[in-house]
Amino acid sequence: MDNKQTYEVIERRARRRTTVRNVIVYLFLGLWALMVLFPFYWMVLTSFKDYGSYNAEYIPKFYTLSPTLQNYADAFTTVDLAQYFLNTLIFTVITTALMLVVIIPAAFAFARLNFRGKNLLFTLFLALMMIPNELVIITNYTTVTNLDLRNTFAGLILPSVASVFYLYLLKENFAQIPDELYYAAKVDGTSDLRYLWKVMMPICRPTIVTVTILKVIECWNSYVWPRLVTDDPAYYLVSNGIQEIRENGFGRENIPAMMAAVVVISVPLVVLFLLFRKKIMAGVARGGTKG
Repeated sequence: MDNKQTYEVIERRARRRTTVRNVIVYLFLGLWALMVLFPFYWMVLTSFKDYGSYNAEYIPKFYTLSPTLQNYADAFTTVDLAQYFLNTLIFTVITTALMLVVIIPAAFAFARLNFRGKNLLFTLFLALMMIPNELVIITNYTTVTNLDLRNTFAGLILPSVASVFYLYLLKENFAQIPDELYYAAKVDGTSDLRYLWKVMMPICRPTIVTVTILKVIECWNSYVWPRLVTDDPAYYLVSNGIQEIRENGFGRENIPAMMAAVVVISVPLVVLFLLFRKKIMAGVARGGTKG
């Protein structure tokens, strides 16, 4: 066997090994995807099942021959789900906007400006991430109660404005911009605010978009804090609406209608993630890589 034949045999063996490895990897990924997506499939399927047929299933079925939209109508009539959607939209938009107003200048200051105690102060901010969230919630609840802000949008929004993690992510991204750009801008007489607005924010737009989307998702899924600080249905969010259904006894008796409400609440986040998934992944990767 000459060298050419030997090379062809080795190449065929290498291709077979690569093919087998790829088959195993994709098979594993496919099974993992099925495990992840199955709860969503079951949620949507249950939301279309008739109440009577669902209760008659001694063995759960993975399909339905009589889909119905009545469960979605019941979800909106049992509780004021439309009002909860509006409350959640107000809470999400205002909280996210205020957070950006707070963390963008703060990240710029930590990444670009020089002032006494900067490193110590930033270290203290990072140390806040080590504090259990339960302790923070207790402190915030006491403060909001003392300020008489329970059952108000201010009480809902203010404790959620600052975020150390998003500040860190944005600061690391700002720090990647070369110092020469800043010094050149200062030579031209550009103010720090104008440099931030015209140079840093456009360059770091992927990370800013990522932080915005992640904050929107966080606000939309918020449950514990709104549950603590509000007991007036006029300020309930969509997550509290699901709990209200269960407390009224409706969720225990009509699971398909409850699943319909969960589907309606989940659709905006699913669409948002599908539209911006590449920006989210790129922004996180960009913010976490320095150099």
